[in-house]
Amino acid sequence: MSSDSQVLGVVLLVRHGDRQGFYQNPDTYTASSTAITPLGNQQEYQLGQLLRSVYINESSASHIQGISTGLFTQSQVSVSADAGGEGGVIVDSANSLVQGLFPASTSYNTTLANGTTIVGPLNGYQYVPIQTVEPDEDVSLEGWTDCNTFNDATEAFYNSSVFQEKQKEAASFLSQLPQYLDGRSVALTNMWNIFDFMNVNSIHNATFAANLPPTFLAQARALANFHEYGVFSSPQMDGIGNVAGRTMLPGIISGMQDIANSTNPTKLVYTAIAYKPFLSLFNMTNVAQTYPELASIVDYASAVALEVRQPTGGGEPVVRLNLRNGTENADFVTYNMLGRNGDVSMQTFIDTMAPAAINTTEQWCNACSNQVDRGCAAYFTTFASASSRQRITPVGAGFLGAGLTGAVTLVMFGVLMWVGVLAFGKRVRREGNGAVRPVLSHGSERSAGETGSVEKV
Repeated sequence: MSSDSQVLGVVLLVRHGDRQGFYQNPDTYTASSTAITPLGNQQEYQLGQLLRSVYINESSASHIQGISTGLFTQSQVSVSADAGGEGGVIVDSANSLVQGLFPASTSYNTTLANGTTIVGPLNGYQYVPIQTVEPDEDVSLEGWTDCNTFNDATEAFYNSSVFQEKQKEAASFLSQLPQYLDGRSVALTNMWNIFDFMNVNSIHNATFAANLPPTFLAQARALANFHEYGVFSSPQMDGIGNVAGRTMLPGIISGMQDIANSTNPTKLVYTAIAYKPFLSLFNMTNVAQTYPELASIVDYASAVALEVRQPTGGGEPVVRLNLRNGTENADFVTYNMLGRNGDVSMQTFIDTMAPAAINTTEQWCNACSNQVDRGCAAYFTTFASASSRQRITPVGAGFLGAGLTGAVTLVMFGVLMWVGVLAFGKRVRREGNGAVRPVLSHGSERSAGETGSVEKV
């Protein structure tokens, strides 16, 4: 890969670290709570140290141009973390990573009027603000939960000939597992939970690890990869199986644009997530098709670095995808995407990916056929209140403006913007520390097939 370009900034997507046991409903992916382990904290901390050595160390070939190499500079860095399905594991992982990325420093001090110098607590611990993303308030990092069309598509995948054939192939192996699963179902539909139970116990239970046949964990992982990639991908880029990636696209694109904008101080956009968006994004960018080994669940503390680079000599910015899959790989590896060799122009990336993005709560509600959850009730109730005769259907809502006066339309849109349902241009999300984070908003086009079941094969 050519290095004749400079890194302007990086959009980071990072999976959480090692955690305790975890269960997901195989039909709806409703999740139980769990907790991070000291190993998980250490994995993320060490990843943060690696990222610092690659992107903040001035002697690194991938040093981000213009980023502060001393103390953390809030205007240059945006950090957000999924605060949903896995409890606080993802947020805790983000806290550990930023400690490695921006370590304690005695330079974090202040001199008082009387001449006394005070160093921050914990030898200059740097407090990096993390925006927690609550799924009930923001669909961007967990687009799959409460998504009815996604659930339909998952069921269609389970009923597909591809899944049924895989189930026959796996029957002999699955029949050998009950003695290791503590009463858990051995159906292929439950494969994620089977693998996760085996994986967690292989790491933390010495007796289990000693008794499990040597090949069983790898066999379970292969079946779980098949299962999860089938659920969290679609043949069409705007298919509902890709919803985990589609809801993240606005933030990814916005981060790239902010980095490429010379008047914007943003240099690093870091989002802490679960494994699911990686599957969708690898599928949407054709990475999984080019590298079949990546049609799989990324390991704990895996990181994708989407580098925004400026070619030497000028020209439009380009994007490079680097991946470090888990903690056993010391370095990042560069992968081609969108079927191209080498870096992809940023505009090509945006033009290719943006049409599939889900940019607003309104779009998500329609794509997921949901009128109740995650802000959808406010959207549909607002439209319904515009007519005293009957409730507006999702389809009818799209044509509502044609039958109302201009004044009513303006009031309606004002209310929608107030409740956060509609966004125009760039939405600005204000954080508790006063910082603001822009989120790109495009049009509201979506696939006509997304209001019904989509079979993913």
